[in-house]
Amino acid sequence: MSAVLFVVSRLCRDRSALVGLLLILALGAAALLAPVLATHPDDVFELHPAQRLQPPGAQHLLGTDRMGSDIYSRLLFGARITILIGVIAVGASLLIGVPVGLVAGYYHGWLSDLLMRTSDVFLAVPQVVLAIAIAQTLGPSLPNVILALSVTYWPWFARLVYAETRSLQNEVFIESTAALGASPLRLIALHVLPNVASPIIVRASIGMGFTILTAAALGFLGLGPPPPTPEWGRTIAESREFLPDAWWYAAAPGLAIFLTVMGFNLLGDGLRDVLDPRIRRAGGGSRVAAEDSDG
Repeated sequence: MSAVLFVVSRLCRDRSALVGLLLILALGAAALLAPVLATHPDDVFELHPAQRLQPPGAQHLLGTDRMGSDIYSRLLFGARITILIGVIAVGASLLIGVPVGLVAGYYHGWLSDLLMRTSDVFLAVPQVVLAIAIAQTLGPSLPNVILALSVTYWPWFARLVYAETRSLQNEVFIESTAALGASPLRLIALHVLPNVASPIIVRASIGMGFTILTAAALGFLGLGPPPPTPEWGRTIAESREFLPDAWWYAAAPGLAIFLTVMGFNLLGDGLRDVLDPRIRRAGGGSRVAAEDSDG
């Protein structure tokens, strides 16, 4: 608990990280309280053709779409889809990539080479292109989008953990623990993994933003969850034929995606400054470290 309070206190002293944290908290609150905050919660599934393309006003805060549904209400429920995609995709990538990186980094030989060459195969293809190919092959649906993003993102965690594990193997505390008879599994679980947790957390935070952006791109191309799911990328795609007259149609989901991705990126930068001791030791290498020295 004290470690969490330490991280939060340092993040609160970093203005950019604080802005990112507030944006993410706002997204989480919008998703959690969507049924309460939505002015027309039934518009996620109901259609009102007579009210199509109405501009923002008192009745519809962000206007209506081509089917007459309230964009503000659909945006709130779309936040749930966004968080669901990001959390599951990044979580699955962690479950695959971290063990692969730990095993490949700690052990030497054919197994390490096989695991890393496998990750290289995935990294050789741009992530967005590979995700599009997988989603197109499997068909447009929410589970397929999550699967496509998970398959394409785990090698980044594997590479990161592999490099960090290799650098730790020559540390004195690892060698001394191994000399005392600790098993490789115990060394990895109790000594290596805790020491590579910081870069993993930073990568996961930044990865959330990138995963959400990629999911929106898949939705824009028609490879995301099918209608009437209130997915932000699909909403932008549907709004193209009504621009620039119905500008609010594309502006609302576009701004939501922008703020969400920016929030995770700002938080990731702040976490890197707080959790990476190499940055904290570097004079002037971190905004937080500079503030500490001034104090």
